[in-house]
Amino acid sequence: MFQIKAIHSPSVVASALLTISIVVMMSTSIILFESVPHIPILFSILLLLGYGFFKKISFKNLEKGLVEGAGAGMSAVFLFFFIGILISSWMMSGTIPTLIYAGFHLITPAFFFAIVFVVTSIVGISIGSSLTTVATIGVAFIGMADVLELSLPLAAGAIVSGAFFGDKMSPLSDTTNLASSIVGVDLFTHIRNMGWTTIPAFLLSLLLFGILSPSVSGGEFTKITLFQETLLKTELVHWYTIIPLFVLFALSMKKVPALVTLAISSAVAIGLSYFHHQYGVSEVMGILFKGFVSSTGVEEVDVLLSRGGMNSMMFTVGLVLLALSMGGLLFTLGIVQRLLATIEALLKKVSSVILASALTAISINVLIGEQYLSILLTGQAFRKPYEKVGLANKNLSRVMEDAGTVVNPLVPWSVCGIFIADVLGVSPLAYLPFAFFCLLSPILTIGYGYVGKTLTRVN
Repeated sequence: MFQIKAIHSPSVVASALLTISIVVMMSTSIILFESVPHIPILFSILLLLGYGFFKKISFKNLEKGLVEGAGAGMSAVFLFFFIGILISSWMMSGTIPTLIYAGFHLITPAFFFAIVFVVTSIVGISIGSSLTTVATIGVAFIGMADVLELSLPLAAGAIVSGAFFGDKMSPLSDTTNLASSIVGVDLFTHIRNMGWTTIPAFLLSLLLFGILSPSVSGGEFTKITLFQETLLKTELVHWYTIIPLFVLFALSMKKVPALVTLAISSAVAIGLSYFHHQYGVSEVMGILFKGFVSSTGVEEVDVLLSRGGMNSMMFTVGLVLLALSMGGLLFTLGIVQRLLATIEALLKKVSSVILASALTAISINVLIGEQYLSILLTGQAFRKPYEKVGLANKNLSRVMEDAGTVVNPLVPWSVCGIFIADVLGVSPLAYLPFAFFCLLSPILTIGYGYVGKTLTRVN
């Protein structure tokens, strides 16, 4: 994206007005009218095209900017397709159900909040979706906390922290794949590099949840038992089903490209599925495209397990292509370059560049309320400033997640904030002080920028 040449040099006022108009259009549509982000992005593209026509720029040049912008995301698009296939194949093989079943075994009355945090982290990594984690086992945990007369905001904070830890660190997560691909960093290199901020944030959060966990003698744990019994009845829970996970880890450690790693792990998972279920070839093809469908009769379990498939990625693929096309126009019209030039004098130090990129990701979450755009726009705008101060792109992809992905649930009017408040019955403002992981991640990433630790320089 940063290689797109500007064919116009707008004034600072025009650049600011266009940016503000896009932010208002996006935030109003998403927050007030509860629109999916695709529609306001499309309107924003039309606004930018209109500005280009007003400045007598040919449609051919504007169209070139759109195409070049969208082209920057094609590697992400292919990764998303293979992620969809991986999720459905891991459901078929029993890899994900087995991981979830093992996680439920950790639940005990002692250290309730700490264990909720750990289990939601495990499930989040297993399925790669924070909102699905919240809407399934998160609902079960909030119900337990209510029965045990424990703090619901604290329980919600533990659920949200664990779910977004899993979303951030899972190779199945669309935000993780997006953050790495948008700046050209290998998926597993990105995940390993995030460990510098994510592991300390996880351990500190675990300690805080452990300290705040009250001593309870027992409670209503029947829902967890029901989940476990239902998972066993699916006949998907077996020791050998974790082999695809080990294959994924082994190939990633050998630095095999992410797309090849995902394909091989998926193939292994499909092969293992025949040990407990004889799928027909057409049935396998259908599951890989449409996703795995669970029919246990227990709604919460079915929601948790009915996932994956190439088709499930179409929403994200459409959003990525539209957002990147808009970004291509912003660069073609010189709007991003003009805004960055106004603060360029402040972006000469490593610490200031990291701080500015983190605040940009946070601001997009607050102003627009959209998680994907906070990643996309921050990655597009700051790739060149990072290069100028000699920082490798994986530093930027880490900041995009630390200050973008995990901040969205803390904003009451954001997509994640509204969803979580609805399913858990706890407002984001109530659980915000207890979402320790989400609060610590941006603090640590900005702090590392100032102390100069864990940063990778360009060779």
